[in-house]
Amino acid sequence: MSKRCEICGKTPGRGHKISHSHRLTNRRWEPNLHRVHVIINGTPKRIRVCTRCLRSGRVQKAA
Repeated sequence: MSKRCEICGKTPGRGHKISHSHRLTNRRWEPNLHRVHVIINGTPKRIRVCTRCLRSGRVQKAA
């Protein structure tokens, strides 16, 4: 299952972990995803949504 927000399309970021001696190793920053019941086109569905979309009100949670 992909780590992707189904509303905004946010995906994992990539970069380097930097140690004290400044050696670089690869790492990923995962988006903060939650599986929530939302209303899409009048029907309830369960999708993976990032917390930024939940906070900003881009989705309407099903009761």
